[in-house]
Amino acid sequence: MTVALVSRQGRQLQRYDSCGSRLIVGCIPYRVKTMPCDPDQAVEVLVISSSKKRQEIMFPKGGWEQDESIIQAAYRETFEEAGVLGHLEDSLGIWRYKSKSHDKIHEAVMFPLNVTEELYCWPEKAIRTRKWISVAEAMAECKHSWMKEALARLVKRLSSEDLEMIP
Repeated sequence: MTVALVSRQGRQLQRYDSCGSRLIVGCIPYRVKTMPCDPDQAVEVLVISSSKKRQEIMFPKGGWEQDESIIQAAYRETFEEAGVLGHLEDSLGIWRYKSKSHDKIHEAVMFPLNVTEELYCWPEKAIRTRKWISVAEAMAECKHSWMKEALARLVKRLSSEDLEMIP
């Protein structure tokens, strides 16, 4: 049996707000390490390379399409770009940012995704790399200030919970 893993392409089904801003949905995939040697290393996040600048890291994100809920879009983008599955948690917030490549304003909603499964094959494996890194590394390497802010909100949320209780 052959399974085709294909990403959605094109913008014909994309959602836009009343001002013409493209609606973006993304996730911060994370995992909690059991018994870390250093408490600051208890949480790792999965970053992916940009499809255009492979040395630039980011979190999976993309357009929210008209035929899906925001939750479905978040799962789809994370599966397509990072090849992971997991438990989607409550939104970290909404950010407006200017696209570097299209000189347009986008509105992005980011969710934490507690990763439960990493897939060997995923739709964008050929054009992206993925790697687990510490929160500190992600803060230092990520070029997008709004993604850093979303990560800071995730860290604050997780630090208010008992990390030992997260599966």
